[in-house]
Amino acid sequence: MSGLRRGGLGKASLCIGFLALAFFVVTGLASADDDATYKEAAKKWVEQEFTPSTLSKDEQLKELDWFIQAGKPFRGMEIKVVSETITTHEYEAKTMAKAFYEITGIKVTHDLIQEGDVIEKIQTQMQSGQNIYDGWINDSDLIGTHFRYGHVVPLTDFMAGEGKAVTLPTLDLPDFIGTSFTTGPDGKLYQLPDQQFANLYWFRYDWFQRPELKAKFKEIYGYELGVPVNWSAYEDIADFFTNKVKELDGKRVYGHMDYGKKSPDLGWRFTDAWLSMAGTGDKGLPNGKPVDEWGIRVEGCRPVASSVSRGGATNGPAAVYAMEKYMDWLKKYAPAEALGMTFYESGPVPAQGHIAQQIFWYTAFTADMIKPGLDVVNADGSPKWRMAPSPHGAYWEEGMKLGYQDCGSWTFLKSTPVDRMKAAWLYAQFCVAKTTSLKKTIVGLTPIRNSDVTSEYMAKIAPKLGGLVEFYKSPARVAWTPTGTNVPDYPKMAQLWWQNIGETLSGEVTPQKAMDNLAEAQDKVLARLERANVQGECAPKLNPEKGADYWFAQPGAPKPKLANEKPKGETVDYDQLIKAWREGRVK
Repeated sequence: MSGLRRGGLGKASLCIGFLALAFFVVTGLASADDDATYKEAAKKWVEQEFTPSTLSKDEQLKELDWFIQAGKPFRGMEIKVVSETITTHEYEAKTMAKAFYEITGIKVTHDLIQEGDVIEKIQTQMQSGQNIYDGWINDSDLIGTHFRYGHVVPLTDFMAGEGKAVTLPTLDLPDFIGTSFTTGPDGKLYQLPDQQFANLYWFRYDWFQRPELKAKFKEIYGYELGVPVNWSAYEDIADFFTNKVKELDGKRVYGHMDYGKKSPDLGWRFTDAWLSMAGTGDKGLPNGKPVDEWGIRVEGCRPVASSVSRGGATNGPAAVYAMEKYMDWLKKYAPAEALGMTFYESGPVPAQGHIAQQIFWYTAFTADMIKPGLDVVNADGSPKWRMAPSPHGAYWEEGMKLGYQDCGSWTFLKSTPVDRMKAAWLYAQFCVAKTTSLKKTIVGLTPIRNSDVTSEYMAKIAPKLGGLVEFYKSPARVAWTPTGTNVPDYPKMAQLWWQNIGETLSGEVTPQKAMDNLAEAQDKVLARLERANVQGECAPKLNPEKGADYWFAQPGAPKPKLANEKPKGETVDYDQLIKAWREGRVK
C-alpha cells in the first residue's frame, strides 16, 4: 500500500507539474501577446502623432518600449492628474493621456481647471493629507512653499530611491531649460518642468515699419519708433497711437492693452514680476537677492521683511511707481472696457487688430495669435506682430531679472500612495520625454527642452512664430524667471495682492496706501509662519523695524525715490535685436 501510495502521489505531482507548466506557457504567451499589442500601439503613435521628434524613429520606439516594460506592474490602474487650462495641457489631456493608455495600459484622467483652483486644491491635499490627485502640474512659483513645508516629494531623492525603477533612463535633466526654477536652496529638484512661457513685449511690427508713422513719431518725440527699451518709450508709444494716430485702416486703435477687474488673476498681473520690471528688487538671477520681485528680503534662506521699515521693498518708491504706471496706462491708453476685464477676457483682444503694443503679454497666447484669418496674420500665414524683450522701469539696473516666466511643473505630494505616484510619474515623464516633447512644443508653443528649441524643425517654423524661437535660443531668456524661493507660502500670500491692488483701482485708496497695506499684510503672514514654526530652518524670522531712512541708506533695495522717474525714451530696431539674438548676444 505504501508503494501504491507513493506511486499515486508521484502521478498527482506529475499532473500538477504539467498543469503548472501549461499555465506558465499560456500566461507567458499572453504576456508576449500583450507586449506585442502595446508595441504595435507605440509604433502607431510614433508614425501618426509623435512626429517630428529630435529622436530617430528607432530611438522613439526604444524609449516607448521602456514605458511598456516599466508600466507592467501598473497595467489596469486608473490615476488622476490635474493642470491649469492652456493649449499645451489640453493636448496632454485629450491626446497624450490616450496614447499613454494604449502604450502602457495605465488609464489617466487628466483634469483641466483654472490655475487658482489648482493652487486651492493642492493646498487642500497638503493640509488634509487626503489624496485628491496622484500628480499635479503646478507652477514653480510655489517652489518656496514646497521645499519649506515638506509635503512635496523631492524628485532628486525619489529618482534615486523608490522611483528609480520607474525613472526614464533617457530623461536627460540637463536638457530641460527650467530646472533652476524648480530647485530648492538645498540643491534638490522638487518639480519637473512640463511647459514654459514667458511674459514679453508684444507689438504690431507692420505698423512700426510704416514710414509715415515713423516720421511722425520722431517729429513729436525726438527719437525713432521701435521696440521700447524703457518704460518712458513705452509710454510715449502708447500716447502716440492712442492720442496722435487714433485711427488706422478705418479702425480706432490704442497704444496699450491690459486688464483691471478685481479678481484673483489681477494678482498675477503684479506677482508675475511687474515690480521687478520696474526695478523694485535687487540684482541676481533667477531672482533678486536679498530682495526679490515681491519686495521680500531674505537672510540666508529665511524671509525677514516685506515692508520698507524692516528692509523689504513691497511698499518702496519703485513698487509705488510700478503701481502708478500700471493705473495711468490702463486708464489713459487702453480701450475703456479693459478696466473691467479679467486676464482671460483680455488675452484675445490684441488678435482683434486694434492694439499697437502690450507690455505684459504671455507667449502662451502665441498659438492663438497665429491662426489663419485673424486681423493680425498675413495672407501667407506670417504674423503682422512680433514679440520682444520687456522694457524696464526707471529703477531697473543691469543684472536684475527683466520679466516673468511661467514654468508649470510636475509635482508629487507625500500623501499620495506610492504605487499611484509611480504610475503618475510615468505619465509625467511620458509628457516630457524626447519622443513626445517636440510635437507637444509645436502644438502648445511652451518649450521645455533645449534640444527642441534648437531643432531643425523649430528653426524652420520660426518665421511664423513672431520671435518666440529666437527668444528661447537667445542668452537673453535667463532674465525671465518665475517667482523664486523667497516666498514662503505662495497660496496664502498671492491672494493678498489682488485684494489690495483692487482697492486702488476702485479709488478706495492711493497707490502708496495700497502697497503699504500689502506690505503689512505680507509681514503679518511672515510673523504667523515664524510663530507656527512649521517650516524648519528656512522659516521666516521677521526683522525689527528700523525705519525707511535706515534702509534707503543701505546698498541695493529698497531704493529711495528717484528725482526723475521718466528719463528720455529709448528704443531699439527690432531687426537689429533679432540679429543680436541669433549671434548669441543679449543686445
